[in-house]
Amino acid sequence: MRVWNLQNLLLALCICVRSAAGLIRVSGYEGGEVQVSCPYSEGYESYEKYLCKKNCGNDDVLIKTTEPNKNKYSIHDDNQKRVFTATISDLSRTDAGRYWCGVTRNGKDIYTDVSLEVGHDTCCAQSTKVQSYEESSVSISCQYESEDQNLKYVCRGNQTSTCLEKAILTSDNKQTGQFRLTDDKVSKRFTVTITGLTQNHAGSYLCGVHGNTGLDVFSAFELEVKEWCCVRSSKLSGIVGRPVTMQCPYPPQHGDNRKFLCKGDHRNNCTDMVTRRSRFTLQDDVSSSSFLVIITELEAGDAGTYWCGSDSQWTVGNYTRIQLSASHSNAVVFIVPAVLLTLTFALVIVYKYRCNKVRGAGANMNRNVIKATETEEVMAGADIYENQDKACSQQGTSKPQSAGQHYDDVGDDQQESIYQNFTTTDDIYCNEMYNKANRR
Repeated sequence: MRVWNLQNLLLALCICVRSAAGLIRVSGYEGGEVQVSCPYSEGYESYEKYLCKKNCGNDDVLIKTTEPNKNKYSIHDDNQKRVFTATISDLSRTDAGRYWCGVTRNGKDIYTDVSLEVGHDTCCAQSTKVQSYEESSVSISCQYESEDQNLKYVCRGNQTSTCLEKAILTSDNKQTGQFRLTDDKVSKRFTVTITGLTQNHAGSYLCGVHGNTGLDVFSAFELEVKEWCCVRSSKLSGIVGRPVTMQCPYPPQHGDNRKFLCKGDHRNNCTDMVTRRSRFTLQDDVSSSSFLVIITELEAGDAGTYWCGSDSQWTVGNYTRIQLSASHSNAVVFIVPAVLLTLTFALVIVYKYRCNKVRGAGANMNRNVIKATETEEVMAGADIYENQDKACSQQGTSKPQSAGQHYDDVGDDQQESIYQNFTTTDDIYCNEMYNKANRR
């Protein structure tokens, strides 16, 4: 037992001595993989190679070239370059630590010390917020510490383990599509610029710096792409044939910029109006940081959407959108009289209708009065005079005539019959008729 322990001790001392001059540092991220490249001397091309942990006993051997795949380990020997590479997949934090690259030979094996660092898969504790607008551009600035960190790259998302593998662009490939990378080694800062922004560009980004040793250094960014909308928008109306003036403010630093006015439903497809239309005149007032566009004689076809500004790159905040409407002057003149005429005509009709109605009601009333008077005179002049004594002396039991029957609804014969059969139950009727006859 003591001999075995002594052998292990000597092996450990041998490993330490042999590895002191050649430490291999590797690093990876949780869930990712790492490759350990182990060089060896000439003459050992056909020898067995392996990767082990701890004391490199039989149970500590993780993978060997005579068994190239085992669990999450694999190994490959490049005899031409005299380098064998062991790969550890699906990394976890427990994989971090010390390893050995070994070459089997008679006597003592050859070992090289390996240090593995495993970092978190996600980044980062803090994220820088960046905002921009659709169709414009944005720049993301990434700092690095030293010049030996010579590979820079940017990727989407926050997965550090696959960032370099899925990099959009690197310092070795500085231009791709809408992405461009520039590196300022004096200030130790590289910048990623994205042009022609859309909503699809919004999201998380990682700037990565790949060093010669250890884990890559990352900085996180969160890009927000806002809808491209005008900061200043106004509505303007004018009268055809008369002048109209548009006012366009601009930032003070754009005093020397070329000012423009164009027309179109979309700013990316609009027609320059100042250079193509003689009726459009531009007057710049640098002191007030604004310029005027005067249309000397407005036409109906001038109505529409206009864009004016001082920045050909259409930076948000440096332009104004104007909705111009054009109307004819006579339209205003004739609208009011037409309305008044209509109202007057309606009032006249209503007035005539009401007057006719009142007059008709009065005529009917007069006719009824006259007819009633004539009927009364006929009755008084005929039956009443002849039969007043008889009518008053007779006592009858007949029912009174219905109140619904009117004198003007019956003929003269019927009227005579009515009065002959008139009830005399109540003397007041006879007295009333008698008094009327006397007055006649």
